[in-house]
Amino acid sequence: MAVFEYQALNERGKKVSGIIDAESTAAAKLKLRQRDIFLTALVKVEPNAAGKKWHASLIPLQAGWLSRVSSSELSMITRQMATLLSAGFPLVKAMETLVPQARSKTLQKVLSKIKDAIEEGSSFADALSLYPAVFNPIFVNMVNAGESSGTLEIVLERLADFNESREESKKKIQASLVYPVLMIGIGISVLIILLTYVVPGIVDIFSDMNQSLPLPTLILISVSSFFKTYWPGIVISPFLIFILVFGIRKTRKGAFFIDNLMISVPVFGPLLKKIIAARFTRTLASLLENGVPMLTALGITKTIAGNRVVEQLLVQAGEAVEQGGELGKILDASPVFPSLASQMIKIGEASGELERMLEKTADLYERDVNTAVTAATSLVEPLIILMMGLIVGGIIFAICMPIFEINQLIQ
Repeated sequence: MAVFEYQALNERGKKVSGIIDAESTAAAKLKLRQRDIFLTALVKVEPNAAGKKWHASLIPLQAGWLSRVSSSELSMITRQMATLLSAGFPLVKAMETLVPQARSKTLQKVLSKIKDAIEEGSSFADALSLYPAVFNPIFVNMVNAGESSGTLEIVLERLADFNESREESKKKIQASLVYPVLMIGIGISVLIILLTYVVPGIVDIFSDMNQSLPLPTLILISVSSFFKTYWPGIVISPFLIFILVFGIRKTRKGAFFIDNLMISVPVFGPLLKKIIAARFTRTLASLLENGVPMLTALGITKTIAGNRVVEQLLVQAGEAVEQGGELGKILDASPVFPSLASQMIKIGEASGELERMLEKTADLYERDVNTAVTAATSLVEPLIILMMGLIVGGIIFAICMPIFEINQLIQ
């Protein structure tokens, strides 16, 4: 079955566009007429002769950089799919129903292609795996386990819950950091403007007096002169540092060094370990609860750790578990993984309730991270205001000191 991209007018004369699948162009036009949609353009989505690139007007569905499908939209479609399957819809019919419900054209195209693959005999999980930029290994493996156990609709519900929970935690942390970052940015901008444009005009007055100036004023003049001369480099330097760090992270040794440094830094390092532990335990619990084998689950979780040092530890853990070792003992032997998380995993393995203990561990560390981030931002905000007040006050003091001395001489 072919997939078509269309532009048309609806019964109210409003422009609409979307994706539709049909046996032929005529069948596609007939389907759209039945929906009271009047075509203005219809383009068939098809690969070129090499079978690697899509029509020029379309986004390549299998590109690694595909980013138009948001996590929230994927969660919504997943939950809708679970609802349709629970209501007794066949999988293909459910997919066909969901295609027009997707907000982004990218997801509409992906869902249409997945439906076609299922009709041609592929399993749902195999069809999803064709689009790794949209459906990550966690999604694919959980769907595969759901298909094998006959509980696909339950697995999809859990996937939607899992994605929404991760997105909610991510947004909470981002929201907590927005105000401090904004304050720092504004403070630095104000400081640069003061030292580059405002202060030089004032201190020139003192320089013309040919009078000895107090030490704070001389320091201010030197700093202002430095900023005025080198301000382009000062502005560009953060971007150059970012590019340098990005380049270092592209190498294996460089990425390992930076990741090791990040988890070793005081205050930030322990917080990062908690974030990684929460992500690891939540993901592993979801995979195991839905029937994914332990070794497969460990192989997936190492890819979402986000840290090369932790990833190496999980690879070693997977190898040890394959040889009959216990996950909790292996993690407990490493300083990289939080001790409490290791202990809870050991308890879960000993009691035969590993999934439940992983969930409890994830809940614990997610609460700890949210509390730590909230406390840190609450502390950072007044500190930023205090520092900016001290700096601006110091500038004013350095400017006023010569004025006070001149007044004393006049008296």
